[in-house]
Amino acid sequence: MELIKCSRCVTPETHETIHFDENGVCNVCRQSEFKKESIDWASREIELQELLDAYRGKGDYDCLVPFSGGKDSTFTLLTLVREYHLKPLVISFDHGFYRPTVEESKTRTFRKLGVDVLRFTPNWHLVKKLMLESMKRKGDFCWHCHTGIFAYPMQVAIRYKVPLVIWGEPSAEYTSYYSYDDGIEEVDEERFNRFVNLGINAEDMVGMLNDPKITMRDMQPFVYPPLRELKAINYRSFCLGSYIPWDVKSQAQLIKDELGWQEEEVEGVPPGYGYEKIECSFQGVRDYLKYIKRGYARTSHLVSIDIRNGRLDREEAVRLVEEYEGRRPASLDVFLDYLGISESEFNEIAISQLVHPNQCDPAALPRGKELWDQRIWYHENIPGMGIKELMHKYDDSQKENELNTMSAEKLTIVK
Repeated sequence: MELIKCSRCVTPETHETIHFDENGVCNVCRQSEFKKESIDWASREIELQELLDAYRGKGDYDCLVPFSGGKDSTFTLLTLVREYHLKPLVISFDHGFYRPTVEESKTRTFRKLGVDVLRFTPNWHLVKKLMLESMKRKGDFCWHCHTGIFAYPMQVAIRYKVPLVIWGEPSAEYTSYYSYDDGIEEVDEERFNRFVNLGINAEDMVGMLNDPKITMRDMQPFVYPPLRELKAINYRSFCLGSYIPWDVKSQAQLIKDELGWQEEEVEGVPPGYGYEKIECSFQGVRDYLKYIKRGYARTSHLVSIDIRNGRLDREEAVRLVEEYEGRRPASLDVFLDYLGISESEFNEIAISQLVHPNQCDPAALPRGKELWDQRIWYHENIPGMGIKELMHKYDDSQKENELNTMSAEKLTIVK
């Protein structure tokens, strides 16, 4: 069954929070118009400067910046340090699946900007259980990532008495849980419970897991702190993109130029979008789940943004969607190994979460190609490859190429 899609972009009817007007244009496209035409960004920038000045120099750090190493958090950190001359405390919640290129870019960013950094990694055994449970419940295995990334930095803000927390991209760029016409998007407990935690809090998750070995002591990194504790430090938590117009492509170019930030290949994403969602090894699996459930994936999201920004026509967008979406990611092999389930079990869970009227048979979808770094990810049971082994193979291939070149040169001389 053909899904109804926005008449302007390619976002389908199964997208969360979407609705279409009498012209068939989706609410996200209309919000993009509001962003361009109705917001006084010069006044917003003045508001931002006044807000930052109110918190500047009041403690050991001027602000706290949650940081993944992706395009948005990197741009946010660069802007706050270089443009607004703040001293930030950077907090990186390690979801367990950062890719080598991202880790390299993070190190380069921290050293070039000269910032203090805290990194937290939750219990791997717990993470695997949380991933499987949230996938069964919501068709989304990223609960530990969603909740940890948004809850743990707020805990750190209280612990280190850093009341100003600054995030990057506003959700109004791609959904309508919040809209640009709502004003400044606050990143608070209401937002956390509205969509970040998938409707499941840490207490719920303990009950769902029903494991006597897992208690609320283990779940603390995923608990949003009490409002009274946040108010006690006079907290403020907001998206930088509510104060300055967000443009992912120009911002990605800026961080590449200024910091040497590197793009990366992502499963199911066309060339030219190497800045998008490169932080997680299993982005391809997450997008695949979305495709099974909702009939669209990452490419639809990306080309729709480009259509709204006048960088792509709809005909080309449709072509890219047809070419790159609907492929079974090679990284699913590693994912299944981590969670200890079969592909048929994975498919059964995914199909149980289908969003009407989408229909999908994952067993009929073709397999995508393997990412270059998949073999050096952490592997539990299936064979992997260490970095040392990878480098030896690279050296051997280089020597072989050199020998082949020398042989070809000798053959040319003889002729």
